[in-house]
Amino acid sequence: MDAEIIAVGSEMLTAERLDTNSLYLTGELNSLGVEVVTKCVIGDDRDRLADAVGRALGRSGIVILSGGLGPTEDDLTREAVAQALGRGLVFHAEIAEALERRFAAMKRKMQEINKRQAFVIEGAEVLPNDRGTAPGQWVAANGAVAMLLPGPPHELKAMFEQQCLPRLAGLVPKQAIRTAFLRITGMTESDLDALISPVYKKYGNPATTILAANGDLQVHLRARCDTEAEADALLAEVARPIEELLGERLYSRTGDPLEVVVGGLLRARHATVAVAESCTGGMLGARITSTPGSSDYFSGGFITYSNLLKSQLLGVSTETLERYGAVSSQTAEAMAAGARERTGATYAISITGVAGPDGGSEEKPVGLVYIGIAGPEGTVAVNRRFLGDRQRIRVFTVQMALDLLRRRLQGLG
Repeated sequence: MDAEIIAVGSEMLTAERLDTNSLYLTGELNSLGVEVVTKCVIGDDRDRLADAVGRALGRSGIVILSGGLGPTEDDLTREAVAQALGRGLVFHAEIAEALERRFAAMKRKMQEINKRQAFVIEGAEVLPNDRGTAPGQWVAANGAVAMLLPGPPHELKAMFEQQCLPRLAGLVPKQAIRTAFLRITGMTESDLDALISPVYKKYGNPATTILAANGDLQVHLRARCDTEAEADALLAEVARPIEELLGERLYSRTGDPLEVVVGGLLRARHATVAVAESCTGGMLGARITSTPGSSDYFSGGFITYSNLLKSQLLGVSTETLERYGAVSSQTAEAMAAGARERTGATYAISITGVAGPDGGSEEKPVGLVYIGIAGPEGTVAVNRRFLGDRQRIRVFTVQMALDLLRRRLQGLG
């Protein structure tokens, strides 16, 4: 069974508001074996909302609306759902009386406008709200069901758990949804898809999604089966050949990001790492230390933007800088070796390059970076040219630096 979630309210279309309700509802529905196939936000426009509700009920078994149940004129969810279903609204005096008692208990006078919350769609079940004044509604229509829930998260969560989950348990066929998360780096999204599509295209279940951001790729395999055991078996069947194709580019089977994986490898080997950064200005150290417990393996670092500090803090010789330049494999190696020597860390990573937008030349264009790595096995440097703006170049460089360390720790060269 599929579900759709509609967040209601023009305020949800501003930059200041985030729809966290849909994230909560998605997790709860998935735990029941229900797949959320569509989410949308509709402003305070009754016709647009009615159109969205009508289309959703025509293609999905469950439609959940959050918000728009308040007392003001712009709270239009009741009216829009009634319009979509071609039903009327019925005034429930007992709801209005309960609202008055609630206001009286708070020593407040209820405004006449609050009685709008006592209108219920014909044929709907009222869902009591013990956290607020807006009752919810459960409406069955043409083999589907719509749930009208209040917008405030603490009200929505309580109502969904107390009123909706018991009803859904008897409605939803028992099904398990399980997801496998594979994370990859060192290749493009198009190359990844070309490599693994011959495998995943054989299967309608599990569904496969490829996500890409800043040099980091994710493959999500989502299986729907009668039991968790069947779903896990299906995921293993599809994931195994994909993992074999990915080889050493696959760095995580748990969804953990690269900095967490590298930290785990360092901790397991009782090893430490230091950094020496120029063009990334501390981004590599910040990413490593974004992981809780990173003090177990992160020794510290140097931000040596100028040649003077490269020499004074890391011991890069004036001769190296004058002969090869700050952006060179020789300087990157010297930076890494100097950072390792001065911190006593097991490994040290260095970064130097031209992040732009200025400072490039024909010989050393914008986007050219060198990454050095020093460790017990020796010191080497690699270079890459990344395209894009300054931020993209720096983010991709940090991703590559972490992957180089990951490969060194795993003996991949």
